[in-house]
Amino acid sequence: MTTIILGDGPMGRAVADAAHDRGEPATILGRPTTGRHSVDALVGADVVIDATRGEAVVGNMAAALDAGVRHLVIATTGWSADRADVDAALRERGVAAVAASNFSLGVALFARLVEVATDLFGAVDAFDPYLVEWHRRTKTDRPSGTALDLARRLAVRHPRLASADDLETASIRAGASPGMHLVGFDAVGETVELRITARDRTAYAAGVLAAADWLRADERSPGLHPFDPVVDDLIHRQAVAA
Repeated sequence: MTTIILGDGPMGRAVADAAHDRGEPATILGRPTTGRHSVDALVGADVVIDATRGEAVVGNMAAALDAGVRHLVIATTGWSADRADVDAALRERGVAAVAASNFSLGVALFARLVEVATDLFGAVDAFDPYLVEWHRRTKTDRPSGTALDLARRLAVRHPRLASADDLETASIRAGASPGMHLVGFDAVGETVELRITARDRTAYAAGVLAAADWLRADERSPGLHPFDPVVDDLIHRQAVAA
């Protein structure tokens, strides 16, 4: 198996380290001076992982498809406006990809806890929902992709939220925090909070490689896939192993 990682930032390096730790060769390609990665550089890759920037996703995916890559993982945010175009290009070429705002297994399970909590507290008028997220000062998008996903999940299930825009959301950009997300429900006499804090990027890297494994394990339908099926597969395999 040959893995090529696009992006030599903290996330790209974390994925490469995780791949090397399990004995899998991985090559990191930094930002190309031409603005788009060379098709020749991607030929022969078993999986291409995009850990760059949102504005680079369309060009990177086009180069990977032209190189004949069959497995793609998109591990960056800020490209939602191009999602339909990327999905259409994948379907046209018969290629499957996994894309998520966050590849942490903990965050994926946290999101499911938030859904359950919203069902419970949303049924009580006394509790108001809110969301706080904190990332390093150099992170450009706000709210984060994870925060937007959590907000959407809340809005779908909360009877007093017509859309995610109705949720009180605060974004902090300071220091070097790799990521903290907090969902709370506040009433006059008490506050209930659910919080997940990343200590480093190893959890994200593990999820990215799990997504790559999921793509390789079976013939997946063309187009973009969320991280949830990968999580379901991980949970099932853990249960079997137990």
